Amino acid sequence: MQEPQVNLFKDLEHLTTAAALDFSETVIKSISEKGFALVALSGGSTPQPLFKLLTQAPYRDSIPWSKIHFFWADERCVLSSDLQSNYGQVKRILLTHVPVTPGWVHPVNGNLPPNEAAEVYVSELAIFIEDEQDWPSFDWVLLGMGSDGHTASLFPGQDNPDEGNSTVIAVTAHYQDRPANRVSMTPAVFNNAARVVFLVSGDAKAATLNKVLNGPYDPLNLPAQRVLPWHGSLAWFVDSAAATELPGEKE
Repeated sequence: MQEPQVNLFKDLEHLTTAAALDFSETVIKSISEKGFALVALSGGSTPQPLFKLLTQAPYRDSIPWSKIHFFWADERCVLSSDLQSNYGQVKRILLTHVPVTPGWVHPVNGNLPPNEAAEVYVSELAIFIEDEQDWPSFDWVLLGMGSDGHTASLFPGQDNPDEGNSTVIAVTAHYQDRPANRVSMTPAVFNNAARVVFLVSGDAKAATLNKVLNGPYDPLNLPAQRVLPWHGSLAWFVDSAAATELPGEKE
């Protein structure tokens, strides 16, 4: 396991520029080596500028979009037209503006209840599990972190017994003001990836980010700590506001 890389940026704009380059270089390398790339994306406000930037030059024209399989790290069980849909967000901002292969875009079926949607997604991911492997091997996974330390739909205080033996779980227990009816990939999938990138922006996340990166290992209450790739690399892309509590960054 490699040590996590913590990359600090002046603001969200600089963070976004670096993330776009990281995505581009990673998927182009994967496609050159094996003919395709396997990517998992997340929703939320922080990655939206990234999705928009990728539709512009040079990324729009230099990335072999048609050779990328797109999955989602987590999803709400809502219609894709719902503004809360992670897939819907990426589709509106990114996928309708670049030449993807339709059959290579793999959204969660938000029309189904969480348990059924998770079962279907397990089956879809199973197609990409190589012989003698237990988990798919994503080339690039994009994650975010909430101010409470959650990532994907893995929330503090929730210990799902299926996390260790399944690629996808249904998330049905309410957490704070977050409604149930979600589907999430499990830490094992993230940890089998070649590269995982966290995007973290804003001072509201500063204290929790420091706990995740430098505090005691407490994966039940800080689910982002569960993401530690076994063989791949983990990179944190952090803007100056989110970095204020990190050692050496306090004013």
